[in-house]
Amino acid sequence: MLAEGDDLDDIRSEAFAAVREASKRNARLRHFDVQIMGGVVLHEGKIAEMKTGEGKTLAATLPSYLNALTGRGVHVVTVNDYLAKRDAQWMGTIYHALGLRVGCLQHDAAFLYDPEMADGKLPFLRPVSRAEAYRADITSGTKQGSASMTLRELTFAIVDEVDNILIDEARTPLIISGPAERERCSAADPDFARLVPRLDPTEDYTIDDRTKAISLSQEGIGKDGAVDQHLQSVRPRELPPRPLHGECPSTAHVMKQRDKEYVVRDGEVVIVDEFTGRLQPGRRWSDGLHQAVEAKEGLRIQRESITYATITLQNYFRMYRKLSGMTGTAATEADEFYRIYGLEVVEIPTNKPMRREDNSDLVYQSEEGKWKAVTDHIVAKYESQQPLLIGTTSIEDSEYLSDRLRKRGVSHQVLNAKNHEGEANVIAQAGRLGAVTVSTNMAGRGTDIVLGGIDTSRDDWQQEHDRVVDLGGLHVIGTEHHDARRVDNQLRGRAGRQGDPGSSQFYVSLEDELMQRFGGERIKTVMGWTGLEEDTPVENKLVTKSISGAQVKVEGYHFDIRKHLLNLTTC
Repeated sequence: MLAEGDDLDDIRSEAFAAVREASKRNARLRHFDVQIMGGVVLHEGKIAEMKTGEGKTLAATLPSYLNALTGRGVHVVTVNDYLAKRDAQWMGTIYHALGLRVGCLQHDAAFLYDPEMADGKLPFLRPVSRAEAYRADITSGTKQGSASMTLRELTFAIVDEVDNILIDEARTPLIISGPAERERCSAADPDFARLVPRLDPTEDYTIDDRTKAISLSQEGIGKDGAVDQHLQSVRPRELPPRPLHGECPSTAHVMKQRDKEYVVRDGEVVIVDEFTGRLQPGRRWSDGLHQAVEAKEGLRIQRESITYATITLQNYFRMYRKLSGMTGTAATEADEFYRIYGLEVVEIPTNKPMRREDNSDLVYQSEEGKWKAVTDHIVAKYESQQPLLIGTTSIEDSEYLSDRLRKRGVSHQVLNAKNHEGEANVIAQAGRLGAVTVSTNMAGRGTDIVLGGIDTSRDDWQQEHDRVVDLGGLHVIGTEHHDARRVDNQLRGRAGRQGDPGSSQFYVSLEDELMQRFGGERIKTVMGWTGLEEDTPVENKLVTKSISGAQVKVEGYHFDIRKHLLNLTTC
């Protein structure tokens, strides 16, 4: 550990050199110069923007080791359990060789890295108590688990996919709660079942496309209010009254869509993260909204909880003495990072020149025209055996496209929150000849698709790799733009890793959600000038600029909300 009076900057070169050598000997990985640059940026408490495949995980070992020498602990925070576990197993051998203990937090378990557990169910991970994992020199966990790390001083955190956690999830509350004394109601309650409304969109409500807020008509208020009155009557007395005509019944039935915002698994409503496409087990909507969705699905309504303390992720991470982050997509949010967190974004050059070709959007007048074009494009590429990654914005869309491909005889894999267990194997094969992978945003972060497959020890790997390179590398297809440009860029970034060739193509329709909410009318006017059929695309700079402008509007709207929240919670 650090000797009395020593300064971390004084031993930075020696510490980085030790990590680099330990990595070469134990993990057979040697840090590139650009990864060392990234490590320096992280140690200085800044954000390192490193493109896909540039080795962010390995770069983080440098400042993690250096700062762990203080004995105060280093927290490495990532977006999901899969990545937290992978990084602890993968990088644990380096830290172990350097004499450090590595902890790993999952939503329902905790582990320490142990080389003697190589043949266990979870290789190299030994189950321990959460307290023991917290006391490790370096602890890897998710944003939800990070709050429990307050058992130790909040000295230094490296936030992986920092834009997702500090921007997209900034308003997410970390809550300490307990169960209410009695349950609110039951799905078997005949009064509740009778009162759950079937709201008519033509009579009962309107939706603000920009804010997604519901406004009830007089007829809608009557239906929605009847449910609210019943929920209020069975509300535990220790909870504060909930305003009538709140968001619960109407939002649950109209805005919360199954296989988009949530899935039903093992008799429970499980939230789907809109930015990563992953399940959020243990996370629940507040103010009765989760119970309203359970009622909508005819499930047992779980007991409502009492909140004892709460803090947003935004304010929690501002409590660290030193904070840093890494991602492939930070530049578009550089202003917010600096104004909210005091974090400077530093772009790290790629180890090899970028060779990916990003094509202009193809815009269709209807969703059906778009899906037909996407399917035809996939079939044509499939016949050439070029590997394909197709990104969708919801589970529902991934299953819809899968059904279309099945009817066209295209062999493919589907990766979404419903079948996430096979994620590692699907990603391992996604760069092979003829591979077609349909995914939600799950494949947009933390995945490294290797041309020819991840198993480079195969006898025929080099031959297959070269063949895929000759075909143009991985081809990425986006079936709809996300509200945030960063999410689109994350999807594009799956192709063209480490100097490999690659390409991307986005398909858009005027009926897509983003286009309906922002900018659709202007683009529709431009499309009308062309006089083209609905299945004929438009490839126009004005249209592409309008789409990008729509995303900027959405990003600005959400930034204003986050600034307002910060002002409220820090005043």
